[in-house]
Amino acid sequence: MGRPPSPRTIADEALTATIRQVHRDSRGTYGAPRVLAELRLGLGIHVGKKRVARLMRLDGLTGVSHRRKRRGWKPDTATHEDLVKRQFRADAPNRLWFCD
Repeated sequence: MGRPPSPRTIADEALTATIRQVHRDSRGTYGAPRVLAELRLGLGIHVGKKRVARLMRLDGLTGVSHRRKRRGWKPDTATHEDLVKRQFRADAPNRLWFCD
């Protein structure tokens, strides 16, 4: 009820402030992997990727992802006419032949 914040909560708040700054410096484009790289390589902070992802998610920070645009895929048209007209029963043997 009247408990003080735990050491982990205090550390998470400080790390969230640093993550916000890194995210702001990237003009809001960095996601968790790039923020993690900046924290580890740029600032020398040893932190786990899931912790960075969790703190970013809780703070509402997301990166920009450009999805690849799919060009319109169209199936090939039939290369030949349907001479059988989908009637696969023959009147007598050796009257109707099929192949793939």
